[in-house]
Amino acid sequence: MKTDNNTMINKTEQEWKEQLTPEQYYILRQKGTERPFTGKLLMNKEKGVYKCAACGNELFTDDMKFDSHCGWPSFDREIAGGKITQHEDNTHGMRRTEILCGKCGGHLGHIFDDGPTETGQRYCVNSVSLEFVKAGEETPAATAAPANNIDTVTLGGGCFWCVEAVYEQLDGIIKVESGYAGGEVPNPTYKAVCTGTTGHAEVVQLTYDKSKTSLDEILKVFFTVHDPTTLNRQGADVGTQYRSVIYYRNAEQEQKAKEIIAALNKEHIWDSPVVTEVTAFDKFYKAEDYHQNYYQQNPEQGYCRMVVRPKVEKFEKLFKNRLKKTH
Repeated sequence: MKTDNNTMINKTEQEWKEQLTPEQYYILRQKGTERPFTGKLLMNKEKGVYKCAACGNELFTDDMKFDSHCGWPSFDREIAGGKITQHEDNTHGMRRTEILCGKCGGHLGHIFDDGPTETGQRYCVNSVSLEFVKAGEETPAATAAPANNIDTVTLGGGCFWCVEAVYEQLDGIIKVESGYAGGEVPNPTYKAVCTGTTGHAEVVQLTYDKSKTSLDEILKVFFTVHDPTTLNRQGADVGTQYRSVIYYRNAEQEQKAKEIIAALNKEHIWDSPVVTEVTAFDKFYKAEDYHQNYYQQNPEQGYCRMVVRPKVEKFEKLFKNRLKKTH
């Protein structure tokens, strides 16, 4: 995932030991965990900003925090702009997603898909990893979208590298995650999904700010950058894992998807009818860490040059007024 426009901080472990307290070093640098229900920020309800205790990177605001009763401070989203990075964590016999400060790489905790708000996320964070600044003492560098402006939709349009690369540039998209959905096999691997026997499709899960973009716009992009008329394939990528599909989370999303498909078929945009599935969302499994932000990390890889880049360039040309601002 992308980091913000601040310079990455790189220090030796000795330098971190000199800067941090022993407990901070254990958690932030050695990926430790504080005992549940002991953190000083667990019950904090004051207005303000939560920063990385190691580098001051602004991570969360008070309106993102909620009581999860899990024993650690919990947040339903992060301040936009790549403040946090994610990595697969297979330690302790579990498969989890670790969250780290995007500026210094300090360990914060883990993220789970069991949050109670509209984002569906729970950032479970160690108090020791955070520094809290009360409102009025310092102005936040970023303003978060209110929770009621946040929504999520899951889309499959062929290889998730292509779809992810496009939506990472659309203004209003808060988070893009590549993964798998629609199948019967729990916790599938990329290798298994590629066999076409798991029932899963390669998908991207989009978290977006409805005050900056809309489902209508997101679906217009979707139908622009892939071919929705080819059953279980996109170009040379063939198999049910490459099917065109929209996994809706509510009646509004279902209705909008069906309306757009009906309009496209009526206007005969393509010679063949749209075969995109419109299916109720069930479960999303995040793909392996190396698949996240794949095009940005591997722009000169053969598939990226030949397949992903033309889709990105098409999007940039047709939606040039809707690109995220860069610094």
